[in-house]
Amino acid sequence: MTHYVGILDGADDVWGVRVPDLPGCHGGGANPEEAIADATSAMREWAAARIAKQLPMPAPRTMTQLLRSGEIDSTAGESAVMIPVLIDSGRPVRANLSLDAGLLAAIDEEAGRRGLTRSAFIASAAREKIEGHR
Repeated sequence: MTHYVGILDGADDVWGVRVPDLPGCHGGGANPEEAIADATSAMREWAAARIAKQLPMPAPRTMTQLLRSGEIDSTAGESAVMIPVLIDSGRPVRANLSLDAGLLAAIDEEAGRRGLTRSAFIASAAREKIEGHR
C-alpha cells in the first residue's frame, strides 16, 4: 500500500490538507481528523481518475524530501501526516474468513440495517480501519 505525505494546516474549526505529490488533491474539515478523512477520500478519487486515464500514479516523496524542499512550513503551523491510498483493482476475490459466531451475527445484523451485503460491510469496515477513520 502506498502512503503520501499530506500537509495539514488550520485553526479553530477550519482545517485543510493538501497532498503536494497529487496536484489539486486536497481535503478540508472542521477539525484535523475530518480534514484528513476528506483528503483520504479525495486521494482515492484522484487515483481512480488517473487510473481510468491509464496514467501511472506519481511516486510519493518522503517527508524528509518535502521538508528539504520547503513545501512544509512548520513555522506557519503546518504539519505533515502520512495518508494511505487504497487503490481498488476492480476485481473481487473470494476469501475464507473465520470469525466468532456472535461477531458474525452482529455483522450481518448491522449490514442488513445499512442495506449492505456482508462482504460490502466488512470491506467498508476494513477500509475505514486502514485509512484511520473512526
